[in-house]
Amino acid sequence: MATAASGLSEPQVLARTKDRLFADREDAYVVADTQFAQQRWLDETPIEAAVQATLAPFNHVRVGTGYPDLVGVQTLSTDLLSVDRLGDRPPLIVVEAKGYTGNGGVDAERGVVQAHDRLNEANVAFLTAPRSGISTAARTMARELNVGVLGVESDGTVSVLERPRVVGHGSMDAASAIRFQASAQGVADQNFGLNHPKNYVAVPLAVYHDGDGRDLLASHVVGAVDGAIAGAEFLNLIDAGQGSLTLTPLGREVVRFALRMVGNVNAAIRQFEDWQRSRKRFIDIAPQWGQLVRRVVSDYPATELLVDGLYACHRDGYAAPSLVEFVEYLHALHPEFTVELFLRGDETVRQRVLTGDGELRRSELTDGSVYHSPTVFQLKAIYYHAGIVTDRGAEPSNLDPETDEWALCDPLV
Repeated sequence: MATAASGLSEPQVLARTKDRLFADREDAYVVADTQFAQQRWLDETPIEAAVQATLAPFNHVRVGTGYPDLVGVQTLSTDLLSVDRLGDRPPLIVVEAKGYTGNGGVDAERGVVQAHDRLNEANVAFLTAPRSGISTAARTMARELNVGVLGVESDGTVSVLERPRVVGHGSMDAASAIRFQASAQGVADQNFGLNHPKNYVAVPLAVYHDGDGRDLLASHVVGAVDGAIAGAEFLNLIDAGQGSLTLTPLGREVVRFALRMVGNVNAAIRQFEDWQRSRKRFIDIAPQWGQLVRRVVSDYPATELLVDGLYACHRDGYAAPSLVEFVEYLHALHPEFTVELFLRGDETVRQRVLTGDGELRRSELTDGSVYHSPTVFQLKAIYYHAGIVTDRGAEPSNLDPETDEWALCDPLV
């Protein structure tokens, strides 16, 4: 760690600020910029392993005209803000950090200007810096520009010097990747634990049934009941809040479909016994149910991005791209989303795969272990069963990214 004489470096300031702002909450997701994933800081000072571990995961997220040091989503405590009411969804928060440089100064005023620029797309912006390096002029500027100011002491304590107001939601193309990961549908710290979609579309039927929903699922659908329920929530078929399971509008449509198809929910659930442990493509053995699954997964936020990317690939001459080719192609179109969907979130993977500017190192993409299993295995298998892609998914341990095919069944030439 830096000595008292040299002062806190920017990575150290940012790590302590992340600990202060982003507690371990279900509605939180935060990434640090990829420049902090490198071995050395801008002045060639090594970045400590403990600091990197605190800051992970990493992504290069454009907000406004630049790339904030920290981008995250979380409901903030009222002591950090100048208003009490925050709206229905957690705000998008950006943080610009400054530390002591080689000349012994802290460019806090520049950090305020950078943070203010991010408010074109973010809801809350903070400057964080060593408290001893924050001038009265910097605080005055921040107050006028609606930028929060956090002062970090040498012992790691973080004080709120200026509290910002929450501003309305702007256009959040890049930052929407962070919002997605912070939602119930994100795949960052949650995942589709089962790779057959019939396990998920059965859940609304069990919830609607007047019997014990968990017992019905275990008896007629799948033994991994918790995984089925979690996946149904990610697909927005049920709401698992408030300690009970309730149907969403999409979940109610699944029930209506079953009633039209079979006549009653009990018979519909029992029909799922015929598909247990089947490896055949679902849309082939149960075409109408398969079309229902296709409708459900088409509502999943990542689906439009992935399908549009595959269509663009095909249009540009890549009829059946490998996983490596597809990730490279999609990263050029949607870099932030591609990183969040396809790359594992731990610091070692993103250090290997991403440069300090957020570009991909192609040689690292050939290693199956860098990929996020919920996307390349479970989600891809769901798309396969729904008749969206031509090939089923594979576990990262069995994955050959250079031969793993990502292609649409119906590319629309």
